[in-house]
Amino acid sequence: MHLFATPLNKKLLRDLWRLRGPLTAVGLVLACGIMVFIMFAGMLRSLEVTGSAYYERTRFADIFAYAKRAPAALEDRLRRIAGVASVESRITGALVIDVPGFPEPVTGTLHSVPDLGRPGINDLVLRKGRWVDHRRADEVLVLEFFADAHGLDLDDEITATVNGKKQRLKIVGTVLSPEYIYAIAPGSIVPDNKRYGVFWMARRQLEAAYDMDGAFNSLIMTLRRDARAQDVVDQVDTVLDRYGGTGAYVRADHISDRFLTNEMDELRTQITILPSVFLGVAAFLLNIVIMRLVATEREIIGLLKAFGYSNRQVAGHYLALVMTVVVAAFVIGCSGGGYLGRGLANLYADYFHFPFLYFRAGLSGYVLAGGVAVLAGGLGAMSAIRAAVRLDPADAMRPPAPADYSGIAAMARSGSRFLDGPGRMVLRHILRHPRRMAMSVIGVALAMGLLTGASGNMDAINKMTFVTFEQSQLQDITVTLVDPRSRGVVYELARLPGVQTVEPFRSVPAILKAGTREKRQGLSGVVVSPDLNRLIDDDGMSVNPPEEGLMISRSLARTLGVGIGDMVRADITEGRRPTLDLRVTALVDAFVGTPAYMSVGTLNRLMDEGDAVSGAYLAIDPSRADDLFTELRAMPGVAGVELTQAAYRTFLDIMDENMGRAITINAAFSCLIIFGVVYNTARISLSERARELASMRVLGFHRAEVSFILLAELALVVLVALPLGAGFGALLSYAIVSSFSSDLFTIPFDLQPETIASSALIVVAAAGVSGLIVRRRIDRLDLIKVLKTRE
Repeated sequence: MHLFATPLNKKLLRDLWRLRGPLTAVGLVLACGIMVFIMFAGMLRSLEVTGSAYYERTRFADIFAYAKRAPAALEDRLRRIAGVASVESRITGALVIDVPGFPEPVTGTLHSVPDLGRPGINDLVLRKGRWVDHRRADEVLVLEFFADAHGLDLDDEITATVNGKKQRLKIVGTVLSPEYIYAIAPGSIVPDNKRYGVFWMARRQLEAAYDMDGAFNSLIMTLRRDARAQDVVDQVDTVLDRYGGTGAYVRADHISDRFLTNEMDELRTQITILPSVFLGVAAFLLNIVIMRLVATEREIIGLLKAFGYSNRQVAGHYLALVMTVVVAAFVIGCSGGGYLGRGLANLYADYFHFPFLYFRAGLSGYVLAGGVAVLAGGLGAMSAIRAAVRLDPADAMRPPAPADYSGIAAMARSGSRFLDGPGRMVLRHILRHPRRMAMSVIGVALAMGLLTGASGNMDAINKMTFVTFEQSQLQDITVTLVDPRSRGVVYELARLPGVQTVEPFRSVPAILKAGTREKRQGLSGVVVSPDLNRLIDDDGMSVNPPEEGLMISRSLARTLGVGIGDMVRADITEGRRPTLDLRVTALVDAFVGTPAYMSVGTLNRLMDEGDAVSGAYLAIDPSRADDLFTELRAMPGVAGVELTQAAYRTFLDIMDENMGRAITINAAFSCLIIFGVVYNTARISLSERARELASMRVLGFHRAEVSFILLAELALVVLVALPLGAGFGALLSYAIVSSFSSDLFTIPFDLQPETIASSALIVVAAAGVSGLIVRRRIDRLDLIKVLKTRE
């Protein structure tokens, strides 16, 4: 009790109570920054720890390779490659599945597992049921999320086309796999647990189904710690070349791991950008509060020093005031961040297929958040504390020398000819304190910009969605074939019930190289004048692929460092594996992936394969969709069927659940910050001018006239801040969408005027609410008490 009874501590408690409004606003802003940091930093740590532990536990492969048909004896040769720790061959094939009660075609992938024992690489986590019996040809394990999406249980049966033959499959267990943390069908842009499933069957049974006795078509490998992955990839390609190898690749190029890594990169971006803005605004507000507190307590500081308090004690007093706010904000921020983080973890648990995913920010996360909060508070109060320390007691106890307002008075006279008395008072006060006006404007502009930047992300997502599904992908169905076939398959598809238009395409796996840069990216052969799957330029117009040469996406051009007129070498990894030297003749916008387009005729000519196609885009009559689905499920050469509208709905659901929730959280915090900044500005102005306003009341001014003095100043602050906030919000939105873009998705900058207008309206509404609160305080001013206070 003695500690808290000291004069400085009593003053500290009085200051905290007297400034509870402004300090609460600052504390909430600081708490928001800590919440965002804890939420995203904790989620990043949880994904990193969970992913690393899961990969290690299941021995996730470092190298993946595929071939047409390779003898099992090659395993020993591959195992002897320098740097290889273990090798496991398997059989992999595509499925078309008929799920009872679900009319649409469902595609899947079927992998083999050892007849005896568990996989040595890419082991499975058995969630329910038992392991397959290698003596049974109908038993399969299924990815848990596919079974849950269709309500499938143990001993349920489905019909599937395996290597062109119909077969009944019995589910004996549900599993999770490190290879399918993010389960997405080949060629798709979003995961769809209803329309894509993964299955596992005993090796012996798949050898019989695919005529692979003593052979394999899929290979997975793990490496030693000192291995050079690219050297191993090159040697694997050399070994598998004569057996139809399609090019080995490392874990970082595996689609599931790429999506997980991309998500963690986005979290790192959010940790870097958003909390920095929140904490920067909080530091800015603290600076304003403490600077004005020091200015109003000038004489008190002089008295403290005159009575023997040292500069260190005075500085410690104001620092304690700041740190009290910081500690309170830290407690609130950590509690709120942990709560929001657990909700985010539940969302990610549905998004990524881990056996478990717990939110753990870790001690280091909380320590770092505390350190950052203390740093923000210290930086915000530094200049104010320095000003308090530098005050000389004798000078501090005298009123400060009057400022020279002669020039400002002339400006005020010239600009106030059409203003009444209260209006001229507002103008003179602004001109006398331009720095205060500027800081208030900057604070409101930063708060508005934060809301605009956070909300602008949804504009970018809407633009990406509109271009992809409303302008580019106009087909109803995309049919992918197991192997390239002659153009005759186009006529087969055209004869199916309900098919109105067929647009073939050819896909060829390749490694594109330009100088020292390279990118594993397939070539897409499309018709010269596409009607269904169109290519869109940056003006939103449809463009045609060139008759000769290569059209690539702008994101791929940046990756390879090439432009129009440059040469790109394409090492084809299937068929005769030719090497093609292609000139870039055009660039096109693509928001999904990094595609490279050619004329399908030119691509087939360079491949020397005749009129081969890998699949087709279909426009159909919706009324005959069920009949068409039945026919497609019966076609043995079909590997995949993707419905554009289903992909569209799934994409929107994912964006709403993930980006939508994150944007909602950030927007809510931004609204809170806007209110905090505007309210803080109004309250501090009231505390500074309380004596002046009370004097006006005594002189006979009405309450409305007195309130006008303060509220008009607040209105001018908001009015000037709106265009600055719009500009800052545009820059912030651009920075966020640019940092979120990757080789998986390119998010366009598309900040809409409506978003800026809504942010401006929220600022105006916050100003209105703050004005009403301040007006109420003005009406309740204790005139005698205020007028007794010395200037």
